Amino acid sequence: MNTTTPTTPAENLIGPDKVMDVREIPCSIKHGLILRTCLELPVGGHFILLNGRDPAHLHDQISTSWPGAFGWDYLVKQPDEVRVKITKLNAVKEDSDLPAGHACSH
Repeated sequence: MNTTTPTTPAENLIGPDKVMDVREIPCSIKHGLILRTCLELPVGGHFILLNGRDPAHLHDQISTSWPGAFGWDYLVKQPDEVRVKITKLNAVKEDSDLPAGHACSH
């Protein structure tokens, strides 16, 4: 279980264009914040994750923890800018624990 609780509500980080820019968020809270945002999405809802590098390990983490529950579509995949559309396809148990965080490697 991830014991790091983000202090900023996810909805405050998602702009009107549904982009969640996490490039300046410290790794110590970034993963928990993204995972919490995924869980809080309504089925059919989405947001666009904007990161400075490919969060492929996060995709693996989401796919393993909640198989078939989230769509993952790359919109931009450049060395210094990656945009991923994350869509909630199916409901997940509300009492699901967040998986343990993954160390960032920069």
